[in-house]
Amino acid sequence: MKRGTYLAAILLVGLLSACGSAGKDFDPALAASVQNGKTSKEEIRSLFGTPFKTGIQNGKEIWIYEYNTYSALGPDTSKDFIIVFDDRGVVTSHQLMTSNPE
Repeated sequence: MKRGTYLAAILLVGLLSACGSAGKDFDPALAASVQNGKTSKEEIRSLFGTPFKTGIQNGKEIWIYEYNTYSALGPDTSKDFIIVFDDRGVVTSHQLMTSNPE
């Protein structure tokens, strides 16, 4: 096999087996323990760690925990946990979204 063909084959195999991730992994099962009107920021941080993203939605602070994996040979996966806090730092609403429901 010519050297150029050999290098192209190695490159193609490398690209096809490429995978990656973005965000910070978290256990989605922990979302069941979050209660609107009761769970505090400190409790959320204790359960999930530092949020991947933070922001403001309709004047309320939100934290986002997000983890995505990408693979050239298999399915991509994603999971997002979005938490909205009131002015006292207590959860007012939350939602869990995942591409792999269990």
